[in-house]
Amino acid sequence: EVQLVESGGGLVQPGGSLRLSCAASGFTFGTYDMNWVRQAPGKGPEWVSRINSGGGSTYYAASVKGRFTISRDNTKNTLYLQMNSLKPEDTATYYCTTVLRSGSSLRGQGTQVTVSS
Repeated sequence: EVQLVESGGGLVQPGGSLRLSCAASGFTFGTYDMNWVRQAPGKGPEWVSRINSGGGSTYYAASVKGRFTISRDNTKNTLYLQMNSLKPEDTATYYCTTVLRSGSSLRGQGTQVTVSS
C-alpha cells in the first residue's frame, strides 16, 4: 500500500523543540522530492519546507527559516522535520506530502503540534 505516516507531534512550550517523522511505504521514496505542509485550525494549508530526492537541496517558508530543518534518510524511507524555537503560531497539523508519477498527490494523516504554555 502506498502511504505516508507522520509521527512525533505533541504539546510543547514556546521555545521548545520537536522532531517530526514521516514513514513512507509502497513507492520508491528515494526518487521523490518531499514536502512538509501544515494547517492551523480555521486556516488553509501552508507549505513549510521541501527537500529534493537526494537530500542535497532544501527550501523553507520564510516563517520557519532558521528554526526548522528538513532532512531525509532514504535507507529508512523516512522524512524528518526538526523544529526548534517553536512559537504558538506554529500550532497546526503537520503533513508530509509528495506528488506521485501518476500525478496524484499523496499525503499522510498528519500529526498535531501544539505550542502553548
